[in-house]
Amino acid sequence: MQYRTLGRTGVQVSSLALGAMNFGRIGRTTQEEATALVDAALEAGINLIDTADMYGAGESEEMVGKALAGRRDDVVLATKAGMPMGDDPNHRGSSRRWLVRALDDSLRRLGVDHVDLYQIHRWDPATGDEETLSALTDLQRAGKIRAFGSSTFPAHRIVQAQWAAREHHLGRYVTEQPSYSVLQRGVEAHVLPVAEEYGLGVLVWSPLASGWLSGAIRRGRDIATHRAGFLPDRFDLSVPANRARLDAVERLAGIAEEAGLTLIQLALGFVTAHPAVTSALVGPRTLGHLRDHLAAADTVLSSDVLDAIDAVVAPGTDLAPGEKHDAPPSLLDPSLRRRR
Repeated sequence: MQYRTLGRTGVQVSSLALGAMNFGRIGRTTQEEATALVDAALEAGINLIDTADMYGAGESEEMVGKALAGRRDDVVLATKAGMPMGDDPNHRGSSRRWLVRALDDSLRRLGVDHVDLYQIHRWDPATGDEETLSALTDLQRAGKIRAFGSSTFPAHRIVQAQWAAREHHLGRYVTEQPSYSVLQRGVEAHVLPVAEEYGLGVLVWSPLASGWLSGAIRRGRDIATHRAGFLPDRFDLSVPANRARLDAVERLAGIAEEAGLTLIQLALGFVTAHPAVTSALVGPRTLGHLRDHLAAADTVLSSDVLDAIDAVVAPGTDLAPGEKHDAPPSLLDPSLRRRR
C-alpha cells in the first residue's frame, strides 16, 4: 500500500481508502459484513475510512463506529454533512445552525469525540462561505474536528471559499472530494488544477464509475451491478451516453488485458496516477469486491497505457455529462439564467 500526504495537513493516508456508503441498507450489508470489511481493509494497510451522515440516514456511521470500537486511533476517520436528513428544511445545508447539530449527531453515531476530516457534502447556494467556514473553524477549535474539506464543489466555488477564508481570517478547506474516473474526466479541466494550486488533498469517489469499470458490465451480458437496481437510467442502453460508456469499457478492457491487468486495476491505477489525487475511495459490498480493489493498491500504469486510455476517453471529457454532480444551479434551473 502506498501512503501520501493529505494536502498540507501532514497526515499520511493510504492511496486506496474505504468508502462506507454501502454499509447498511444501501448495499444490503450487515454489521458483521461491515466489520469484516473494515478488518480486512486495515490489515491490508488502508488507514482512511470515509462515510457521511446521509448514508442510510445515519446507519453507515453507526456501523463504522461499531466496526472501529477499540481502535479509533488506527484510522483517519472522515465523514460528511449537508445533504437532507429528513423533511425539515433546516436539517440540511451548511448553515452554522445545522452543522453544529449534524456534527454532534455524527459523533454520537460513530461513538467518537472527534473526526479527523469533516466535509461539506455539496456546495449550499443558500449559505454564505463566511457562515460555513466560521462554524467549521469554531468546531475545529473546539476539538471536534481536526480538519475540514469540501465535496463535489465546482472549481469556482473552491476558489471562492479559499478567498473567503483568507478575507475573514478563518480556517480553510484542506481537501476536496470530487467524482473522477476514466469515464468521467471533466474535473481534470478545472477542479484538479485548482486543488493543486491551493495544495488541497483530493479524495476521489466513484473511481469505478458506479460499476461500469468493475468488469461486470460488458457487451452481450446482462448488466450485473448493484447500482442498476436503484439507478436504472445510468445503465439503460437506449441512452446515448450509456452506449458511449459501454463502447469505452470494451476498448478499455482490451487495454487492460494487453497490459496484464484487470479492468479494476486499470481504473484505480488511472485515477491514482494523477498528481493531484491523494486517495481513491472504494466502496465494496463484499470481501470479494475488496480483494479485487486491493489488487490495485500498488498498480502503476506505464506511459503507453495512460496514452492508450487518453485515446479512448480524451482528457477533461465526461462521457455522461448529465451526471455531473457539481453543475452550478443555473444550469439545472432555467429560472436562474433568465432575466425577469
